[in-house]
Amino acid sequence: MEEIKVKKYDVLIIGGGPAAITMVKILGKVKKVGVIRPEDYSMIYCAMPYAIEKVVALEKTFKQDGLVTESGADLIRDKVASVDFDKKTVLTEQEQSFAYDKLVIATGSVPFLPPIEGIDFAGVFVFKSEDDLRCLNEAVRTHKLKKAVVVGAGAIGVELALALNNSGLECHLVDMVETILPNLVDPEMAVEAEAELRNAGLKLHLGSKTEKILGNKRAERVILDSGEVINLADDENPSGIVVFAVGMRPRVKIFKDTQLEIGKLGIVVDKQMRTNIPDVYSVGDCAQYYSGITGELTEGKLATNAVPMARLLAKNMLGENREYGGFFNGAATRVGNLYVGGTGLSEAAAKKKFDVVTCHSELTTTFPIMPEAKMVKMKLVADRKTLRVLGAQVVSGNPVTDKVDILTLAIQSKLTVADLVNFSYSAQPYQSFFPANNLIVACAEGILNQVRLENIAS
Repeated sequence: MEEIKVKKYDVLIIGGGPAAITMVKILGKVKKVGVIRPEDYSMIYCAMPYAIEKVVALEKTFKQDGLVTESGADLIRDKVASVDFDKKTVLTEQEQSFAYDKLVIATGSVPFLPPIEGIDFAGVFVFKSEDDLRCLNEAVRTHKLKKAVVVGAGAIGVELALALNNSGLECHLVDMVETILPNLVDPEMAVEAEAELRNAGLKLHLGSKTEKILGNKRAERVILDSGEVINLADDENPSGIVVFAVGMRPRVKIFKDTQLEIGKLGIVVDKQMRTNIPDVYSVGDCAQYYSGITGELTEGKLATNAVPMARLLAKNMLGENREYGGFFNGAATRVGNLYVGGTGLSEAAAKKKFDVVTCHSELTTTFPIMPEAKMVKMKLVADRKTLRVLGAQVVSGNPVTDKVDILTLAIQSKLTVADLVNFSYSAQPYQSFFPANNLIVACAEGILNQVRLENIAS
């Protein structure tokens, strides 16, 4: 048998997503780095719904290989078959063998599919990879199907449902929770966004669980636990599309029978991304980590978490001593003409651990006298005892990521609402409300006044 030639790397990364790209940009010129990626392309995941409705070309969602190779790293297009942690080697499905000084597991996540009848029918999709995007796009364009069901009303589910709707399909959005975007905003902050979906023509089935999919090996009917039946077939089309966007699971299958410690939410790592095996690290969606607010295990499968985890690890490999502070999960989406964002804990999540006080404020995106003035409202969640800021949500007619990011920094910095009332802000007719008030300060003042009145009453 021919001996397999082994190539050795200072740093070998399994996975080619945002975490891997971040690391090679920092390490590629100073260390020998290899990236093993099984996919043809790393995807701009959050842009994929917009390719379905042709806002962007499908190919624009592909990250270019140059992001890896121009940084000085080797891109290895292959799939890992096994890892020998004792010998510090990796074997691929194409029988390539690589040795490493340090191994980084950045395998990401895979969409979750519930174990229900009909899940393997033609016309049933998930939405994460290049293949998912191409298959769904082909189903929409080539097969000219007219009806679709999206299961899961998180950000990707909502964006995808709107994309299918805007592509001419009759689209139904189903979720077990009573409101859309349940991990992003509290129910009262989702009201306008739900109205946007209904006004666009989407049919909402909230508080409903998908029990099964029926048909002759194709998705023809979706049965909900309420007994409601969503018919995908019509006189012209015998079936339709069902897309599940109900969450992600860590991609760790190849490590299941190894000594690598894997928890409920992914590979167990410490504050410096070290696993239980020497010289083996993990970052991104496949790694398990904690809330930066509660210190408890929490979901955090966002590129905006993967990137700082990877940056920290790369910097530490160059001699620094950084520690990861945890997930705060600032995120945003667009729903029709509205922009919706949230960060930290929702009111419902915060109530599980804290005595919570909240406040809402509503202003306009510009001076109210300006013709472009649009609604912007905010909810602030704080701990009644310490007044520490725990979470915030923003809904606006203009983009909200700037406000979400400011509020995330406040939460990361453990600021209180007493700190926020002293927030020094800017004002300009085209860009803000009058100098007399500010969205963040208004919420903070509201909470202080509420707590002050409660203390007087007691």
